[in-house]
Amino acid sequence: MLKPILLVEDNPRDLELTLLALERSQLANEVIVLRDGAEALDYLLRRNAYAERADGNPAVLLLDLKLPKVDGLEVLKEVRATAELRSIPTVMLTSSREEPDLLRAYELGVNAYVVKPVEFKEFVAAISDLGVFWAVLNEPPPGSLRLNRRGNN
Repeated sequence: MLKPILLVEDNPRDLELTLLALERSQLANEVIVLRDGAEALDYLLRRNAYAERADGNPAVLLLDLKLPKVDGLEVLKEVRATAELRSIPTVMLTSSREEPDLLRAYELGVNAYVVKPVEFKEFVAAISDLGVFWAVLNEPPPGSLRLNRRGNN
């Protein structure tokens, strides 16, 4: 069973471009879209509206930095502080080039920090590369389920 990609993004334009880029990369993974940090934590921690969701963590968490309700750094902090979640590969996908944001993300244990390119073609290429790397090429932690490229476990 393919693990989903969890995308947490509140900007409608960036969301549309990210989904388009992931689609163009022809990944078979389902993309679960959440719009704020509180909803992301509810999903990951299987509480409130997501209390009944199936077990398992996403293949990768693509997390915007500036989110409503709970910002991306707080989500990252909670993910890394929770034993069941801490091994989720997490990519901060943001427009912020601010050094304090970058430093704080790495201090909290982000796996990658990607500044969203402004140009459409560059944005699509960057997101496509991210999706392929984390959902297909990256070897997940022991105990994670993932199909190999031939469709076998």
